[in-house]
Amino acid sequence: MCGIVGARHMHARPIEGLERKLEVMSHLIRHRGPDGHGEWSADNGSVGLAHRRLAIIDLKKTGAQPMRGPSGATVSYNGEIYNYVELRDALKEGWNFQSATDTETILAGYERFGEDVVDHLRGMFAFALWDEKKQSLFCARDRFGIKPFYYTVVDSVFYFASEIKALVPVLKSVDVDQKALAEYLTFQYPITDRTLFAGVHQLLPGHALTVSGGEIKIRKYWDLHYTHDHSITADAARGRVRELLDDSVDIHLRADVPIGAYLSGGVDSSLIALLAAEKSPVNNLAFHGKFTCYPGYDESHHAEVVAQQVGMTLHQIDIGAQDFEDTLSKVIYHLDHPVAGPGSFPQYMVSHLASQHLKVVLGGQGGDEIFGGYARYMVGYLERLIGAALDGELDNGDYAVSFESVIPNLGLLREYKPLMQQFMSSGMFESLDRRFYCLIDRSADLADEVDWSQLDNEHAFTAFAEVYNDREVISERAHLNTMARFDFKRLLPALLQVEDRMSMAHGLESRVPLLDHPLVEYVATTPPEVKFEGGRLKQLLRSSYSDKLPSSLLERRDKMGFPVPLKEWYRDELNTFVKDIFHSQSVRERGFMNADAVLKNFDKSSRFSRKTWGLISLELWHQIFVDDAHNIRKMVA
Repeated sequence: MCGIVGARHMHARPIEGLERKLEVMSHLIRHRGPDGHGEWSADNGSVGLAHRRLAIIDLKKTGAQPMRGPSGATVSYNGEIYNYVELRDALKEGWNFQSATDTETILAGYERFGEDVVDHLRGMFAFALWDEKKQSLFCARDRFGIKPFYYTVVDSVFYFASEIKALVPVLKSVDVDQKALAEYLTFQYPITDRTLFAGVHQLLPGHALTVSGGEIKIRKYWDLHYTHDHSITADAARGRVRELLDDSVDIHLRADVPIGAYLSGGVDSSLIALLAAEKSPVNNLAFHGKFTCYPGYDESHHAEVVAQQVGMTLHQIDIGAQDFEDTLSKVIYHLDHPVAGPGSFPQYMVSHLASQHLKVVLGGQGGDEIFGGYARYMVGYLERLIGAALDGELDNGDYAVSFESVIPNLGLLREYKPLMQQFMSSGMFESLDRRFYCLIDRSADLADEVDWSQLDNEHAFTAFAEVYNDREVISERAHLNTMARFDFKRLLPALLQVEDRMSMAHGLESRVPLLDHPLVEYVATTPPEVKFEGGRLKQLLRSSYSDKLPSSLLERRDKMGFPVPLKEWYRDELNTFVKDIFHSQSVRERGFMNADAVLKNFDKSSRFSRKTWGLISLELWHQIFVDDAHNIRKMVA
């Protein structure tokens, strides 16, 4: 795990101030790699790479980057290639390895396979590779978006970095991308390659990019295909899931340093921690964040049960309102742009705790998107069942999960009554894309606070529909898979941004074994009647490990996903702090935001509403990156 930055002139001309720019860009992401750094340039100063190192594999100097191969190819890389051992063995003929790193397998693989090397990499990665022979810069991002890659073009120079803050010094101005702003206010995360920074784009997951001959060419090298194999039985699926996940945990434990685990109290993180601890007594540290200041937010008991079962030492941090006030600006700074709810704040706190003990942790990210664990899937599917029953179509083969199996599980939706009231109040039985959009659209909750006439709200739906309605990768009509696929393609990368930034803010590597492409690809082939057997969300994963996970964990229906007592804090301890943010003159000059309405409606938000969090984060982002951008940009002046 590291940080990368670099530049390439589109027309192979010397880049003015290249050395200084690389130095400043690298400095701004120094938290990603406290163990070393390096810069490299060539082609008369028309291309340069820099690297910040967090040493995990091959701790010696032979692992330093940028790393240059014998044919002139040079790479700056962030991530972990978990199958590097197997790759080294397959590539050793024709390549004399000089290090024990996974980095060198990228160079050796590129020598053998060219740009198709990405198809042979199993892991999380973002890298830029300069091909001296072809005079081209080849960049790629892993299949799921675990590792970040941002880029911009300024004065015919292509710049890239692991974090957007490293690009701010080379931007001529820091302006807000209005379409990306509409995406954020609608979903609380971007769903295109746009970012809140005008002119700065993200390379989407599963995509590669080449800068050559004055052009930028982007291609998709991987996608997830939901091609059901109806010969798969529930027993066979459970056996195969165990084989694949056990193998994934094995290779995710490859490191030359100890590895710990996040333990939230949910199924996903508990399972990963349990499997890791079983495989090696060295991996016996776990980390948990709890809120004991108000009832209903403390999930530490469930984490303690799992830790005790496998003999792990559980380190906990009790998080309070003062922590929120002290760290919120730091959280937004490290996120680059706010996304995906308030869970980033406790993640920041727990990552700091873990970083005091080790360099690598395992997390459970991805389980809900892969195995179908979000309660809104049941809300959306229930409506389709009602419509099918009214139309006499329940037996047409499109509804593998029946009414009879769904009804006993409706207790999961107890906390989702406000969502259901809003969802069912209008538009029932409209097209599938419109209905799922309604489930994830947060714009209606911001009708008073945001002036939507100034934003391109229609763009948000158009961008959503383009992804949701992509039927080339879904072989059959399967509403549950269609919903899960959208979250996999768009929500998951936003959550992974949080996973990456909050850990790397403390020089900590976070690994996610559930996001291993052999496992993900297999689960996508399992038919809905197996994946959602008995109408239960995430049933395939739960049943696959029912003999290992504590029954109290398997049976709980109150998992909330790192809940934060924001409503109580806003009302009491943080009332003045929050009001001060929205009383500032700057917020009143944003144009699109009605600060008076924000303050007036604080007390009207539901317990787990993300509205206030989303607006606070957005305003602090404006203050840090827009209002004070000159303090970052002047570093290269």
